[in-house]
Amino acid sequence: KKKKKRSLLVASEACFAHLHLTMVLLYALGYFSVTTITVLILLGLFMNLTGWGYRFDVAQFFSETSPYLWATLGIAIAIAISVAGAAWGIFLTGSSILGGGVMAPRIRTKNLISIIFCEAVAIYGIIMAIVFQNSVKKFDAHADPYVQPGLYSVNDVAAGFQIFGGGLTTGFSNLFCGICVGIVGSGAALADAQLSSLFVKILIIEIFGSAIGLFGIIIAIIQTQGASMGKE
Repeated sequence: KKKKKRSLLVASEACFAHLHLTMVLLYALGYFSVTTITVLILLGLFMNLTGWGYRFDVAQFFSETSPYLWATLGIAIAIAISVAGAAWGIFLTGSSILGGGVMAPRIRTKNLISIIFCEAVAIYGIIMAIVFQNSVKKFDAHADPYVQPGLYSVNDVAAGFQIFGGGLTTGFSNLFCGICVGIVGSGAALADAQLSSLFVKILIIEIFGSAIGLFGIIIAIIQTQGASMGKE
């Protein structure tokens, strides 16, 4: 009984630690987002009130920015945020497997499937980054005589935005997928340490959680369908 109570205490402490870390990271992300939006609003107000409002031209920024920038940003986001989601999930699951394995060594092997699910999230991001890279091709910014000098072709700009949007979809879908799989995998390891018959039941939930990343990949493929820079 003492061993069981101690194991339950360890499991509770691990869950609270994971929840605390998740809340801290979410608060940090929210603080960064609010700060960025506030700075942009203050900058826009300052430029408008001081007579420099014509320099704060959002349309000019989007029309004159190279499509290569948006495409490469989308590729980088797809890889970086997917890897962050995988690392976050492995951290959550791995710490629970190590902690629960002290009291129940039998869980250490079969619960590695949760680590594999988390690692698959990073693989999703790498695969989509390769797919996006195939759409990035060399183009001549001044090849179209009907386009105003300094601007880019509509097709090239659209391709850049499509790849950027696909990268955002892939990255954030895999980020939340990794967190979901990590938390569920952590619960699976701790539950398995208490009662081995619960592992298969929680594993089914984990499989459904890992499908979130696949949904993000499918949506990203739809977003970037037909996106190609330059003339074929």
